[in-house]
Amino acid sequence: MQYLRALAYLSGQVVSAVIIFLLAVIATCISSDLKDRVILQWARFNIWTLSVIYGITVNIQGRENIPSEPSIIISNHQSAWETLAFQLIFPTQSYLLKKSLLKIPFLGWGLAMTHPVAIDREQKVRALDNLVKQGTRRLKDGRWLVIFPEGARQPPGRPGKFQIGGAMIAARTGVTVVPVAHNAGVFWPKNSLLKRPGTIDLVIGQPIYADGRKTRELNAEIESAILANLSQLSVAGN
Repeated sequence: MQYLRALAYLSGQVVSAVIIFLLAVIATCISSDLKDRVILQWARFNIWTLSVIYGITVNIQGRENIPSEPSIIISNHQSAWETLAFQLIFPTQSYLLKKSLLKIPFLGWGLAMTHPVAIDREQKVRALDNLVKQGTRRLKDGRWLVIFPEGARQPPGRPGKFQIGGAMIAARTGVTVVPVAHNAGVFWPKNSLLKRPGTIDLVIGQPIYADGRKTRELNAEIESAILANLSQLSVAGN
């Protein structure tokens, strides 16, 4: 039964990705805003099917901490879940991601339509420079930025090292940072088709103001805020 559920969910992801991509192409000819709304439906559909097929829901704390202006969302990274759910929790976003992902048929092409900050991580110095330039441009365009400073998904209870890219953009632009912590990896583990039913806990921390701050000092505060909230979340499920 677990594998049948996994197959059903994966099939829904693939089919819906093709349909939404084609609709987004049509919507692009009308307006950028309509295209963004169409693409959002893919995340909405996948989160809905998660609740129907697996019984995975989310408990969100701290919605009142979401600023009214475009900000930088910096979060721990455990699962594919957060890349879907954040689209439904926060305003229109651009994600920091690997450039190679844009080559994936339909899914990658759809990602390219969301104006991501796409970098080549093998070229570290150039990647950081491109991150700051592209990230600043997206913020000026009124989009929020989503950055996972650990770089790759980490197992619950074992957070990775926080890279400075997100803090550097915030320090240079003075844009507010929204620290987010969650335990999605307990229910949708990294590189796993199988998922567990239950309620994901997500905490939106108090905004961290970056104006006039130094990058490393700011990064340390962001990491501390996320880890403090993360330590209060279960790594065993509920």
